[in-house]
Amino acid sequence: MEQPRVVIPSKGLRWSGQTDRGRVRTNNEDAFLGLRFDAQGAEHLGKTGEALLGTTDFVFAVSDGMGGAHAGEFASRITIDKVTRLLPRSFRQTAIGLEAGFTEVLEELFDQIHRALLFLGRSDEECFGMGSTLSLCWFTPTWMYYAHIGDTRIYYLPAKREPGTPALRQLTHDDTHVGWLLRNREITEFQARNHPRRNVLQKALGAGNQFVDPQVGAVAYEPGDRFLLCTDGLIDGLHDERLAEIVLHPPQGGEIPSPAYRLVEAAVENSGRDNTTAMVVEMV
Repeated sequence: MEQPRVVIPSKGLRWSGQTDRGRVRTNNEDAFLGLRFDAQGAEHLGKTGEALLGTTDFVFAVSDGMGGAHAGEFASRITIDKVTRLLPRSFRQTAIGLEAGFTEVLEELFDQIHRALLFLGRSDEECFGMGSTLSLCWFTPTWMYYAHIGDTRIYYLPAKREPGTPALRQLTHDDTHVGWLLRNREITEFQARNHPRRNVLQKALGAGNQFVDPQVGAVAYEPGDRFLLCTDGLIDGLHDERLAEIVLHPPQGGEIPSPAYRLVEAAVENSGRDNTTAMVVEMV
């Protein structure tokens, strides 16, 4: 009989984030966020850092905007700003007894961002059709809760895994028809990467969509576990095996760049056709 997994609580986390406009685009429509928050307020985190887990929660997120002119860049920034404002408010409501499950909190968060983008898209001609993806990880002292919509991704790299299993597991699914074909094994990963409609989204925040239905889930983490959040520009430049290799095996000697920097640098070097963003969170 399979033995139940014994989860050892982590004492803290270490993070890094990096973004690059790539070698083709003239502006960067990606955005990322690191935030520490509690019932009293929120604090923006730097691109790299380490902190203890305990009385505060942490959220990390990446977003990829879309729209004409600079509307995509505007959309991703609005999305990240709304996370900053709304998630701490939910924390405060829970603290004073207005209990809500993480699923309800995250679904409401995504719905409010969706409504804000729709309103702006309808009221400003330059923002017509604007939208964004969003992949978010919310770390409490014992669980990581996540929510996602679009083709940005969240990966899980467990410290302990069965022999022969992949080092990296995709927690989210791509909200594209090509992603559906790949999940149902109707096409290969190589075919998916080269499919002419690989970037056509079926779900997004805003972008004229009537409803929003994010994917939500949770992971009980332990020391040594890692999580990778990234936009599709990173995937365009690196296969899953290479992603895991860069995260798990840093170069030896000298000053070692952060995992997120190494990922983005390698992806832009290999492709660079799109904006490229990565965030790596390691439990310590």
